[in-house]
Amino acid sequence: MTETAPAGSPTTKPTAPRASWLALVVLLLGMFMALLDTTIVNVALPTIRTTLDASESTLSWIISGYALAYGLALIPAGRLGDRYGHKWIFFSGLALFTAASLACGLAQDSTQLIVFRVVQGLAGGIFFPAVTAFIQLLFVGKVRGRAFAIMGAVIGVSTALGPLLGGLIIEAFGDTSGWRLVFGVNLPIGVVALIAAVFLLPRKSDASTAAGGVDWLGLLLISAGLVAILVPLIEGQDEGWPLWTYLSLTGGVLLIVLFALWELSVARRDGNPLVPPHLFSHAAFTGGTILALVYFAAFTSIFFTISIFWQTGLGHTALESGLVSIPFALGSILGASQSDRLATRLGRSVLVTGVGMVTIGLVALWIVLSTVPVEDLTNWALLGPLLVAGIGSGLFIAPNAQFIVATVDRREAGAASGVIGTMQRLGSAIGIAVVGSVFFGTLDVVKPTAAQIAKATKEHAAAGGQAVKDAITDIAQHNVAVAFGHSAAAALAVSAAFALVAFLLVFALPKKIDRGW
Repeated sequence: MTETAPAGSPTTKPTAPRASWLALVVLLLGMFMALLDTTIVNVALPTIRTTLDASESTLSWIISGYALAYGLALIPAGRLGDRYGHKWIFFSGLALFTAASLACGLAQDSTQLIVFRVVQGLAGGIFFPAVTAFIQLLFVGKVRGRAFAIMGAVIGVSTALGPLLGGLIIEAFGDTSGWRLVFGVNLPIGVVALIAAVFLLPRKSDASTAAGGVDWLGLLLISAGLVAILVPLIEGQDEGWPLWTYLSLTGGVLLIVLFALWELSVARRDGNPLVPPHLFSHAAFTGGTILALVYFAAFTSIFFTISIFWQTGLGHTALESGLVSIPFALGSILGASQSDRLATRLGRSVLVTGVGMVTIGLVALWIVLSTVPVEDLTNWALLGPLLVAGIGSGLFIAPNAQFIVATVDRREAGAASGVIGTMQRLGSAIGIAVVGSVFFGTLDVVKPTAAQIAKATKEHAAAGGQAVKDAITDIAQHNVAVAFGHSAAAALAVSAAFALVAFLLVFALPKKIDRGW
């Protein structure tokens, strides 16, 4: 809703009523909680591993399973919101998310935790589409652009602050209880958001658009295909890449091809495909969706790598691991705060600058981990690269969806937004799966060699047997740090490669878009 000035007077800037901004606060509170959970768990992974005796693949599933379920729920949830009203779809998804968070915190083994994380991701995907739907309904013109910029800032900040908040909780409550309370932090936020949603989200925006039904067979095919691809990517390293992993990858690709053929068939029969095939007749949109997938594969995998290396490899606490993310978080806030203004002035150049800075930051991180001895590695060594990457991420995340949507007709904007959101979450899942496979696949911890033991014995024999044992323990810890440092560098090289591909793909987007509709 906009206000217009009287004739003859200067036109006032478009505004929105206070109720719309209050509704936005509620929506972004739920979104903050869902996106916080994509990274807050990273710093808890080492303690989860020891408490639940979890395998390396379990750690990847805890992150990837959440992101995959989240992404797969987005499009059907958006369709259900169109039909039954976004307010109550948001409320239902948020309620399930809050309950699943409690279940995660009470999990007794790694299997339970993975199942509850998948349910939690599914719930996040159910209520997330309502956020963008309400922004489209409650705001117009440049005010809508500011609302999306705020949403982009929340996306960047919530993702970047996750490791710090998780570290603070584990530091305060200990390893055993701390990781459980990392999930429990969602309970008070969820309850407040649920109560606020009842009173502050408008009913009038629930008007059904008489949307068609959900393409359940299409959803089944794409879900089965993606799971068939992710399972070997995550489990293959632990299993030694047996024949079934290659068969599963091949089957996954075939299922995705079947999904594409089915969607074309549904569209030809004037049905309601899960992903409208005609969207991909726009070459720029196709490039933009791949950009969304690849960028989020690079972006979310950073914290997975750093958290495991910093804690398990270097022996730092969860809080110390979380503190490493502060430069990225501050950079995200700074970049996001300027993204809308710069996108209006510079157009696509702000996206090019943003992804370029992320790429430079990740390459610099890789160089630091590859060249700085592990005993000399501190937070300060990572500060510059993470700050640069954070500013770039803030510049990119807020306006990028608008630029991708602008490549299709306006009447297709809703369907395009759903596809973009799904690709972002799938990118997170695939990025963690690939980076996790590289990290653990290259991990080779060498036990103290006979020569190292002999040298330690010779140097410390005069101080007694305990001194010799301590020296050998120090050698073992150093070997662990070196091995994890090597694996972290390899994993970050993959993240940097994803970012470089994203940088090349950003040129597929239009140079300027109409930001006034």
